[in-house]
Amino acid sequence: MRTDLGSAVVLITGVMASGKSTVAELLARQLPRAAHVRGDVFRRMVVSGREELLPEETTEARAQLALRYRLSALVAEEYARHGLTAVVQDIVLGDDLSRYVTMVRTRPLYVVVLAPSTAVVQAREADRPKNGYGVWTVEALDHALRSETPRIGLWLDTSEQTPAQTVAAILDNLPAADVENC
Repeated sequence: MRTDLGSAVVLITGVMASGKSTVAELLARQLPRAAHVRGDVFRRMVVSGREELLPEETTEARAQLALRYRLSALVAEEYARHGLTAVVQDIVLGDDLSRYVTMVRTRPLYVVVLAPSTAVVQAREADRPKNGYGVWTVEALDHALRSETPRIGLWLDTSEQTPAQTVAAILDNLPAADVENC
């Protein structure tokens, strides 16, 4: 199991309640020099005029999402330039995943897609103190993940894995997560 990635970026994506935050934090803590870049922080920084991305998206909501992705990519690159592994955690689905990969120039760039079953996501969402889905449904986001997201990087069905097992699977399968191998 490899634990020193050096100057690299790891993007961990998936639907809400797929385990992104927990896995990203655990992965970053297992690496000797790493930063955990939480994409949602950039969304929350917009305190006035924020438009959430809804199923019927607006131009402004799409522009704010694109800005959030650009900011997380820039921050990740700065950490990598300083010799750290930047572990980015965000919901990057559909064509946005391909666009995100082109925004990050740092190599290696690893993409990890957490794809537990909808039943597992629903159970995790029910156990969380926050309600992330709002007007979205687990099924709608799962459809976007499985049907509209390009098969870039390492896709893991984490339905039966603990976060520690997921991190081990990521570290054991890094070549499959490297976008240069896709």
